[in-house]
Amino acid sequence: MLEELRAVADGADAIYNGYAYTLDSGNVRVLNLNAGGHAAVITPSGEVLETSMDDIEIQLVLDYFRRIEKYLEN
Repeated sequence: MLEELRAVADGADAIYNGYAYTLDSGNVRVLNLNAGGHAAVITPSGEVLETSMDDIEIQLVLDYFRRIEKYLEN
């Protein structure tokens, strides 16, 4: 599992506060690097398409995304 998390972190477009943000087909994949089972797919506008996170964690991820979205490559 550690190798898989490392691969995701290495391929991420941004890492913020323990979450890896990766651009994928116009959407953003988010993975909690401290809890590998917590993931989400969000649109650039902040709509959650899929998730295994609870509501509080989703709100954190969306807040972090708003802070870093200008640094993500288009």
